[in-house]
Amino acid sequence: MVDEAFQDLILGTRYRLIHQVGKGGMAYVFKAYDQMLERPVAVKLLKQDFSGDQDFRERFKQEAKSAANLSHPNIVTVHDFGIDTFGVYIVMEYIAGTDLKTRIREVERFPLVDGIELMVQACAGLGYAHRAGIVHCDVKPQNMLVTSDQRLKITDFGIARALSTLETESVQDMVWGSPQYFAPEQALGELPTPSTDVYSLGVVMYELFTGRLPFEAGSVEELIKMHQEQPPQDPRIYRPDLPEELALIMLKVLSKEPSARYRTADQLGHILANLLLKPRANQTSTNEIDVPAVEDRIASPPSVPSPSPVTREDYTPTNRGVDWKLIWLELITLLLVGGLIPFWLFIWFKLSTSIR
Repeated sequence: MVDEAFQDLILGTRYRLIHQVGKGGMAYVFKAYDQMLERPVAVKLLKQDFSGDQDFRERFKQEAKSAANLSHPNIVTVHDFGIDTFGVYIVMEYIAGTDLKTRIREVERFPLVDGIELMVQACAGLGYAHRAGIVHCDVKPQNMLVTSDQRLKITDFGIARALSTLETESVQDMVWGSPQYFAPEQALGELPTPSTDVYSLGVVMYELFTGRLPFEAGSVEELIKMHQEQPPQDPRIYRPDLPEELALIMLKVLSKEPSARYRTADQLGHILANLLLKPRANQTSTNEIDVPAVEDRIASPPSVPSPSPVTREDYTPTNRGVDWKLIWLELITLLLVGGLIPFWLFIWFKLSTSIR
């Protein structure tokens, strides 16, 4: 019904909605066509319940502007923001792919190399945002789009923070993010930090490799309590072939105390990337990651041959005898130069006399 109601609708006299490609609790997502620049785009149209709040519209606009300044291969680019009679909308680059949550449901448990490569990309995008001073606040697989060539892009930066203005003006009472993926401090209403996003990435990793969430409960309140108090199960219980090193990384990321995690997504990304680059010679256990083709997928500079070592012999003359040819050449040169001096003196004298 929603798809038919909005089909061919033009927002802001510019964006023609083609068909609905997604739906969440707060917005509809459409594939659309930018009639001015003549290109496909994605349009997220917020539901009327959210669009009618003036403070929220202003906050959402500010968050959209911040997200529009993020330019990274692993972040969905924000093109535009607008307010129409049909509601508040945000225009983004169109990604032909599916969200990571759908992919997890399809494969249940990701192959190790494929999963780690996707998480390294997620860390790269979030790390870039963290360096720009932006925390996502709602990291979850539904907000990660994966293309057919395995490129991961993160979307919806700042939307969770904009939604927080609808709850209350008191920061202590805010709960940002999705309960299955948010960090313990989020339930307490504390200001999010990069380590908050890192915790959520840990939940995504756990689900990616085991096919299940680290915490599941029948109510939001119970789920919050589990995130705050209950340690997660060792992921190897659900996936025995998981390398011990990767399992320990995941458990560290899911630490209750933010200071016990990796502080930024960049740090986590470097750790995961090292797993992919780990030499096969060090893989002595059947539980270690076998990455025979990873080097082919990671660009590296061409090798430069090392110069031969320089020895004392390189600076030692091979013939210590007198070079008579060189001596005679120097004498002849000296005689020629010496013979030309009287000639030039004679020319100068003659010229001086004629001028007088």
